[in-house]
Amino acid sequence: MAVYKRRVRVAAPLDEVWEFYSRIEGLKALTPGWMGLSVESVRGPDGEADPDVLDTGTEIRMAMQPLGVAPKQRWTSVVVGREEGDSSPWFRDEMIGGPFPRWVHTHEFYGDGDETVVSDTVEYELPGGELGRRASPLGRVGFEPMFRYRHRKTKQLLE
Repeated sequence: MAVYKRRVRVAAPLDEVWEFYSRIEGLKALTPGWMGLSVESVRGPDGEADPDVLDTGTEIRMAMQPLGVAPKQRWTSVVVGREEGDSSPWFRDEMIGGPFPRWVHTHEFYGDGDETVVSDTVEYELPGGELGRRASPLGRVGFEPMFRYRHRKTKQLLE
């Protein structure tokens, strides 16, 4: 399985960054427009529609249509772990249905005075069976522009 990692330092307090990433509005704000994201539904662990916080057990159903012309891809992600802490909270979501055979995204946050380090780690496997597994390290080429955008947008919105 391949792993992609990226970090950014944000000149904003940990509690503000954590709160922003803990809500579906954060996901929407951090997804590049060219990806054509639509969030179809969000269900909390208790079945509640559109919960305030993406807590463990929250299910997010999405669709993307890159550039508005690519085939629409649907997937479902579930928040499989979440831990709030004074200086290093994190949460993890896992794709349970969608284009990737494996996609586990861990979001980690580290407070450093009035700043926050945001760390993304994605464990993934590209589709296509054995060929996809062998090509998975090349996924970085596609992920880098998206995560660079996400981190730049985080700084723009929170600094």
